Amino acid sequence: MSEYPANIAAGREPVLVTEAAPAGAGRPARQPAGRVAAGGLRLPLRGLAVALAATLLGACSMIPVFERPAAPVPAAFPQAQPTAAAAAAPLADTIAWRDYFADERLRKVIALALDNNRDLRVAALNIERARAQYGIQRADLFPSIAVSGGQSAQRVPGDLSMTGDANVTRQYSANLGFAAYELDFFGRVRSLEEQALQTYLGTEDARRSAQISLVAEVANAWLRLAADRERLALARDTFDTRQKSFELTRRSLELGAVSALDLRQAETLMQTARADAARYAALVAQDENALALVVGAGVPADLLPEALSARLAAVTELPAGVPSEVLARRPDVAQAERALMAANASIGAARAAFFPRITLTASAGTASSSLDGLFDGGSGAWSFVPQIRIPIFEAGRLQASLDVAEIQRDINVAQYEKAIQSAFREVADALAERATLAEQLDARRKLVEATKQSFALSDARYKGGVDSYFNLLDAQRSLYGAELELIATRLADATNRVALYKALGGGWQ
Repeated sequence: MSEYPANIAAGREPVLVTEAAPAGAGRPARQPAGRVAAGGLRLPLRGLAVALAATLLGACSMIPVFERPAAPVPAAFPQAQPTAAAAAAPLADTIAWRDYFADERLRKVIALALDNNRDLRVAALNIERARAQYGIQRADLFPSIAVSGGQSAQRVPGDLSMTGDANVTRQYSANLGFAAYELDFFGRVRSLEEQALQTYLGTEDARRSAQISLVAEVANAWLRLAADRERLALARDTFDTRQKSFELTRRSLELGAVSALDLRQAETLMQTARADAARYAALVAQDENALALVVGAGVPADLLPEALSARLAAVTELPAGVPSEVLARRPDVAQAERALMAANASIGAARAAFFPRITLTASAGTASSSLDGLFDGGSGAWSFVPQIRIPIFEAGRLQASLDVAEIQRDINVAQYEKAIQSAFREVADALAERATLAEQLDARRKLVEATKQSFALSDARYKGGVDSYFNLLDAQRSLYGAELELIATRLADATNRVALYKALGGGWQ
C-alpha cells in the first residue's frame, strides 16, 4: 500500500490516497475556528510531473490563509460609563507610564525597576535568543557556500596492484561550493522561517507584557507601602493619645473619680493601638523588602512615600472602548495571536513534507595528484549532484505530523480565545470596582467627619458628667476604625486606577 500527495492547491490540506481506497474516498475535513477547511482535490500520479513543472516557475506556499478568530466576548464592557471626557481622552495603550503617574518619586522608582528587574532582563534576553534562532532558520533559505581543501593518500599493496608493485597515490583538491541546498518549491523552508519569525515577534510581545506587569507591580507595591506607612503613623498617634488617656484615668482612679473598670477599658484601647502599631511596623518593613525585590535594587529613602498621595494619576478617566479593538492591542493577547500564527505556519511545513524534496550539491575547483600542480592548467574540476526524495510509504508518519500541526493550531486558537476572555474579565472587574469607588470614598470621608464630631461630643459630655466613660471609649474606637477604613478605600481607589490602566494595555512605552 502506497501513500501519495493528493492536494497541492494553495490553502488546501493534502489528502492521503491509498491504492485500496474507493473513488471519492477521502479524509473528512475539520473546520475549527480560525482556519480554512480542507479541500478535496485529487491528482493522479502523473499529475505530480505537471505539478512539479508548475512549481519550477514559482514556488508555492502551503500555509493556510490566516484569519484572526472572532473575539468570544460581548460587544461592550459591563459597567462602562461613556462620558464626553472619557471619549475625548486618549486610549490607555497610547499613554506612556511616565505621563500617567504624576508622582515624581513613583516615576523614578519605576524607572529604577525597568533598569534592574531580573524578570524583565530575562524577557529581553529571550528576545535576543529568539532573534538568533530566527536568523538560523532564515539562513536555510540560502545556500551555505564554503571553501574546502583536502588531501587523500592511499597505498595499494603489490598483490593488488596492476604492476605487481606496491604504490602510493595522492590527490590534492581545492573547491568552492555548497552542499545539500534545498530548492524550496513547496514552501517547507519558508513555512519554518515564518514560524520562527512569529515566535520571535511573540517574544517581543512577551517582553512588553512583562513590562506592563512590572510597572503595575511596582506601582502597587509603592502604594501599599504608602498606605501601611500612613496606617502606622495613625496607629502610633492613636497609641500616644490613648496612653495619655490611660495615665489620666489612672490618676483619676487614685483620686476616686473613676472606677477600676474605666481604667481597664482605657488600657484595652491603649494596648490595641500598641499592637496595631507593632503590626503595621512589620508590614512596612515587609513592604519595603517587597518593593526592593520587584525593583531589583535598593530603593533610596528619598523615593519612598510617607503617606498615600492623592496625586496618583495624571489621567482620571480612561475610555474603555470596544473590547475587540482594545483587547487586541494588549501585548499578552498579541503574543497569543503570534503563537497562533506560528502554529498556522507549521501546518504549511507539515503539508510540504508530503511532496518531493530537491537538494543540490555543487562544487568547483582544482584537483591534482601533486601539490605543486594543484593550480596548473587543466587541473580544473567540478561536481554537480542534484537529489530528489519522493515520499512513497511512511507508515502514516507524514499524516500524523500534519494532524499534530493542525491540533496544535486548534489548541492555540483556544488559548487565544482564552487570552481574550481573561483580558475582558480583567477590564470588566476593574470597571465594576471603578463604578462604586467614588461613592465609597465619599461615604468614608463623611463617616470620618461624623465620627470625629461624635467623639468631640462624647468627650464634652463625659467631661460634663453627662455620659459614661464607656461611651467616650466607644467613640474613640469608632473614629480609629473609620480612619483606617478610609485609608483602605483610598488604597483601593489608587490600585484600581493602576489595574484599569494595565488591563487596557497601558504602560509599556
